[in-house]
Amino acid sequence: MNNLIILLRKEFRQIFRNPTILRMILVMPIMQLILIPFAADYEIKNILVSVVDIDHSDYSRRLIQKITATDYFKLVEYGTSYQNSLGTVGNSRADIILTIPANFERDLVRESKANVHLAADAVNGVRAGLGSSYLAQIIVDFNREIRSDWLPVNQISDLPQVEITSANWYNPHFDYHLFMVPGILAILVTMVGSFMAALNIVAEKEAGTIEQLNVTPLKKHEFILGKLIPFWILGLVSISIGMVVAYIVFGIVPLGHYWTVYCFAAVYLLSVLGIGLLLSTFADTQQQATLFAFFFMMVFILMGGLYTPIESMPTWAQWIATFNPPAYFIKIIRAVFIKGSSFGDLLPDFYKLIGFAIVFNALAILNYRKRTA
Repeated sequence: MNNLIILLRKEFRQIFRNPTILRMILVMPIMQLILIPFAADYEIKNILVSVVDIDHSDYSRRLIQKITATDYFKLVEYGTSYQNSLGTVGNSRADIILTIPANFERDLVRESKANVHLAADAVNGVRAGLGSSYLAQIIVDFNREIRSDWLPVNQISDLPQVEITSANWYNPHFDYHLFMVPGILAILVTMVGSFMAALNIVAEKEAGTIEQLNVTPLKKHEFILGKLIPFWILGLVSISIGMVVAYIVFGIVPLGHYWTVYCFAAVYLLSVLGIGLLLSTFADTQQQATLFAFFFMMVFILMGGLYTPIESMPTWAQWIATFNPPAYFIKIIRAVFIKGSSFGDLLPDFYKLIGFAIVFNALAILNYRKRTA
């Protein structure tokens, strides 16, 4: 026990003597937590529209005015040549081409129907899909306005109507900050808990001090605890700072209890610290550890449900996500922040995090013994 206390003192002194590590653990997560939610806006705005108006009628101009009256669309070109608009899209100066054919108003008046054509730049599939959907909805509203102009008032009231009432639970205003901030906080805790620990241990290898520790009376479990406990504590400090930043900058506080967040964070940190320890047994240099960290961070972020719902992924990706600890913690912390879930509501995920902690730390210890035998 005395050896462990001495090692912990040494580790904390080493961490606090290195300003770079402190900046990476404390300052960088704060900056990322502030900047990323403002930049990662799920709402598609300023969709660039090129209009090919061959009709030049009152109704075509009315449709264009309705489209440009919203914040979602910006008219960048108005002409009569579809080929010119294709060139505009090819030069990335427009996202969607709206073609209003000749006789648009005449067909609408005489035949009660008319066609328009939408062509979207599908290089960015999300922007193209949502932009076309928004534009189609505006055209539907325009069609409804035209019909109401033509029908007498008493006839409109006699038409059958379906009224829709809706309620948006947990995030009624569709605030993407409320969705993104807890997820990013989970990823930042992952970085501190796993890869900073891995880099710290690998740095000991490069300096040659780890061999000196191996020949001391220090036991292996004391060495491992001495390396992991400081980053476990710093991980809890990091999530505390993150929640303070979330409140000050975004006004976000968990609807659930804080102790629920800390209970799950404490167990989750044990699992990601096991990942960091396992990585350190394979890497001999900090460069190798950094490359390992980059690979796993891409998997953690892209397959953890931070941006893309896991349920929308292919079956094989969902299967991989079941072995991805950040996927569970992202779901947990969002549930506590947004839904106000209690510890009992998330108990199955708690057991899974315990399982990850046992498996990853056991693999790391076994591999460490094998390499130091």
